[in-house]
Amino acid sequence: MKKTMSVLLLLLLFVTANLFSSGKKEIVEKDQAVTGNAKYVFLFIGDGMAMSQINSSEIYTYASSSSDIAVEKLSFTTFPAQGLTTTYDAGTFITDSASAATAIATGNKTLSGVVNMDVTKTIKFKTIAEYARDNGRKVGIISSVSLDHATPACFYAKVPSRKNLYDIALQLTDSNFDFFGGGGFCQPKGKDNDLRDIIEILKEKGYTYVNDPATFRALKPGASKIVAVNKVLQDSCAMPYEIDRAPDDLSLADYAKKAVELLDNPGGFFLMVEGGKIDWACHANDAAAAIGDTIAFDKAIGVALDFYENHPDETLIVVTGDHETGGMSIGFAGTQYSTFFDKVAKQKGSYVKFNTEILDPYKAAHSIENAQLTDLLPQVESFFGIHFNDLSDAEKELLERSFARSMKGEIERAKQEDVYLLYGGYEPFTVTLTHIVNQQAGIGWTTYSHTGVPVPTFAMGSGQSLFDGYYDNTDIYAKIVRLMGVSISMN
Repeated sequence: MKKTMSVLLLLLLFVTANLFSSGKKEIVEKDQAVTGNAKYVFLFIGDGMAMSQINSSEIYTYASSSSDIAVEKLSFTTFPAQGLTTTYDAGTFITDSASAATAIATGNKTLSGVVNMDVTKTIKFKTIAEYARDNGRKVGIISSVSLDHATPACFYAKVPSRKNLYDIALQLTDSNFDFFGGGGFCQPKGKDNDLRDIIEILKEKGYTYVNDPATFRALKPGASKIVAVNKVLQDSCAMPYEIDRAPDDLSLADYAKKAVELLDNPGGFFLMVEGGKIDWACHANDAAAAIGDTIAFDKAIGVALDFYENHPDETLIVVTGDHETGGMSIGFAGTQYSTFFDKVAKQKGSYVKFNTEILDPYKAAHSIENAQLTDLLPQVESFFGIHFNDLSDAEKELLERSFARSMKGEIERAKQEDVYLLYGGYEPFTVTLTHIVNQQAGIGWTTYSHTGVPVPTFAMGSGQSLFDGYYDNTDIYAKIVRLMGVSISMN
């Protein structure tokens, strides 16, 4: 009997192995059969964006005009090719933007904080954007955060630490890319403000530096080597959150549209566009700001879709995230099975805007001894749509406690570990307000950092089916390189 069972078990294992290998072989053969002629390549990276950020934006958009239970699809969630992408790096399952973007830009795993170098920080990796440039294509890099930030840096720089901002900016000046747009430079004269100005070096290297909307809009095809920095910069040299953007200020879509106008040529182009502040909003657990920037990101993708309509056989559009941020969920214990996204719509600005325009001036004019929560309640109601008298006793207590914490200042907050769990290093009063709005809407958060969940990847255009399935972030590089048909040398 035991012998018979052993034979049956071996037979089962043999059949299972053959079925698995056969299935894997079919997948490989299918991938090998996919061909493309991607002369024009758009790579969109939603920093911190996974399914929760995407789906909450779709729910919010539909809820803005109807009380029905339905979603309004973002443009890229209708793409014909859709996959899931793992994001772990060489040292942790929860990556940072530097190692994640290195994987996407070069096909190599590295450690968090490292930009386009191996784990020993001695070997440099050549990026997909550099290969595109060397194969005769024009190249553009756009980000809503600073141009020396981790994700944009991973397409032109190689440094052992993403904190080496001046060195990263210097490498930008030597990239010979055709277009940079969005945020500014965080250390244009170095960490100690004692080095040569990056703007001067850019001009010396043949770049035209633009930071005026009118001059930007006047740029015409034929203009080359452009660095366009948004006139209005908010936190850490970044563009304002979409929820805070003035109507006449440039949007991420404006930068994408101008980039396409300037890059379009018979030789093709590669354009990377990052929605960087989706991540920042999720770090701060600000759902309204995250949703606003996700929708703005989608509008930038709309620019690529317009271009695709005229070049359907030669264009590839890929949309992905580098990692998820915040552990965002559609579902909160306090609302059980219900969501109320109209609560999010009542928020009139980001946490940054509330701090700079309301809380910071109040703190500057008051001490902990004479500050009173009641002073700010009218602004709280106007800005967040929160009526203090309608709150539960527990919510009122949280607001009162967080207000006192904010009035005591950063030093006291930083000393207490339990305070980080509540406020994540952000202004206690402000983050408590966003938490209340989010929870009332039925949105939850697990962290102020990144998470290790896979992110979705979407594709449309030449060779799109290659992006179906479940694969690693390093595979995005391999798939795009293959469809572009560029010559790749060993790193």
